[in-house]
Amino acid sequence: MHIRRTVDCEAYTANDGCAIRELLHPENEPVALPYSLAEARVEPGARSCRHKLAGAEVYYILEGCGVMHVDAEAGPCMQGDVVHVPAEAVQWIENPGVNLLRFLCIVSPPWRVEDDTRLE
Repeated sequence: MHIRRTVDCEAYTANDGCAIRELLHPENEPVALPYSLAEARVEPGARSCRHKLAGAEVYYILEGCGVMHVDAEAGPCMQGDVVHVPAEAVQWIENPGVNLLRFLCIVSPPWRVEDDTRLE
């Protein structure tokens, strides 16, 4: 069994501008997983940068509300929602609310810096 506490994961700014805590990544943890898992945060009035990943991504909204953009589509998302982002799709999320937007990011195959392209 492997337990990792979120509070023990150092926060950093990701390529898309979100505050990220990498929770599980098979290159950094003793786990054999076909994905990586991170917690992301977007402050009220802010948004992530337009970017695309070589792999697919799933967002699970933990708290707050936002507007998710995937290619030419945009739609509201809120606590409890799951958003699928296909590989190579242009994506970003904005937080038009007054509360923190916090969500989990699952990337498959596991996230790698060379697979993450910032578009702005």
